[in-house]
Amino acid sequence: MSTLEVVAALGVVVLLVLAALLAAAETSITRMSSARADSLEEEGNKRAALLSRMIDERERYINPVLFTLLGCQLGAAAIVVTLANNHWGTSGVLIAFASMLAVVFFAAEAMPKAIALADADRVALRTAPLVRALGAVAPLRWLTTALLSFAPVRASTDAPGGKVTEEELLALTSEAAAADSIDDRELKLIESIISFGDTIAREVMVPRPDMITIERTDTIATAIELVIERGYSRLPVTGDDIDDIVGLVHAKDLMRAQRDGNQDDGIETVQRACKIYPETKRIAELMREMQAQKFHLAIVIDEYGGTAGLVSLEDLIEEVVGEIVDEFDVENPLIENRADGSIWVNGRVTIADLSDELDVELPDDEWDTVGGLIFTRLGHVPEEGESVDTANFRFLVKEVVGRRIARVQITKMIGSNDSDDQK
Repeated sequence: MSTLEVVAALGVVVLLVLAALLAAAETSITRMSSARADSLEEEGNKRAALLSRMIDERERYINPVLFTLLGCQLGAAAIVVTLANNHWGTSGVLIAFASMLAVVFFAAEAMPKAIALADADRVALRTAPLVRALGAVAPLRWLTTALLSFAPVRASTDAPGGKVTEEELLALTSEAAAADSIDDRELKLIESIISFGDTIAREVMVPRPDMITIERTDTIATAIELVIERGYSRLPVTGDDIDDIVGLVHAKDLMRAQRDGNQDDGIETVQRACKIYPETKRIAELMREMQAQKFHLAIVIDEYGGTAGLVSLEDLIEEVVGEIVDEFDVENPLIENRADGSIWVNGRVTIADLSDELDVELPDDEWDTVGGLIFTRLGHVPEEGESVDTANFRFLVKEVVGRRIARVQITKMIGSNDSDDQK
C-alpha cells in the first residue's frame, strides 16, 4: 500500500470519527431545551453557559453542523470508493458502497445518536465547543443560509424541542411517574396546574341551586344565625330575587355589629360590594384578580345576565391541590369510593374529574357535570332509582333534592357493550 493510500485511509477514519461526533452533537442539542440548559448553567457547569447561549440561537449552529456532517460522510465514502475502484474496478466499487453504507449507518449515525439520546446532557456539554467553532465559521454559516433560502418553505427559527406543548409536558410527567421519578400525588398536582389555565368559572363554581343567600331586608341577627348554621364566612345578598345580587356580607362585620349592639339593624348597614364575572371567565385570570384586588368571593352570571353560581378563592385553590375539607365540613365527599367497588358522587361533580377518577373518556357533548349527563340522557327530571348506562358504567340516581340530582352511584358493568341505555 502506497503512502498516499495510507494517508487516505487515515483520512477516512478521521472523517468518520468527526461525523460520529457531529451526529451525537446534533441529536443532543436538538433535544436540549432552554430550561434544561439554564438549569445546567445554574448548577455551575463551566460549559453550560456556552451551551445555553447556543440553545438560544439554535438554528445558527445546527445548520453548519448538519452541513459538515454530511460532508464528512460523503467525503469518507468518496475516498473509499476511489481506492476500491483503483484496486478492484467496478466490483470493488459495489463492495465498497455496501461496506460504507453499513459502517456509516452504525458508526457515524445510529450508535452516536443512541448515545446522545441516552445521555443528552453530557454529550451536549462535551460537544458544545466543537459546535460553537463550526457556527463561528462565517463562510460556512453564510453558505447554509444561502442554500436554505431556496427552500419553498422557510424553516422556523424555533428548532425542534425549543417549545414544549401541554400534551408533551403531560406525556413527560407521565413518563416520570412511570419511572418513579415523581409519585402519583406530584403527577396529579402537575396535571392540575397544566389544566388550570384552560378551566373556566362555570366548571368550578358553586351552582345557583346550592347557593346560600340572604335577603337585603333581613336583619343582622338573622344573618348571624344563618352564618352559624351554614358555617360560611361570606353570604351573597339578594334584592328582588336570586338573579338580583346586590352585594355580600362578611361574618366578621356581622359579629362586630352584634358586639356593638346593632343586631336589629338591617344588613344593608354592613353590606359590601361584590364582584360579578361571566361564567366563561378563565379561573387563572380570576385568581390573579382576586389576589390583586383582595377579595375572596365572586358571583358568576350566565349569558343572559342571570345568576349562574358563585366562586370562591377556595374553589380555585382546590382545582390545583384537590378538595380542602376541615373538621367542620359535614357534607358528603364529592367523590367517594365504597368498599363494594362502586363510586358515589355528587351530581355536580364535573365530567372531567370523574373521567380522571374512572380512567375513561366520558361523553361531555352538552353538559359539564354528572347531573347534566343524566338529565340530558333521560330527558326529564329523574326519580330515585332511575339509571343511565354509558361508557360501560351504570349511573344510578340515589338521591334527588327538589329537581337537583344530589347523589349518584356508579358501578362498572361487567360484559356489557358501550351503548347508552336508560332505565
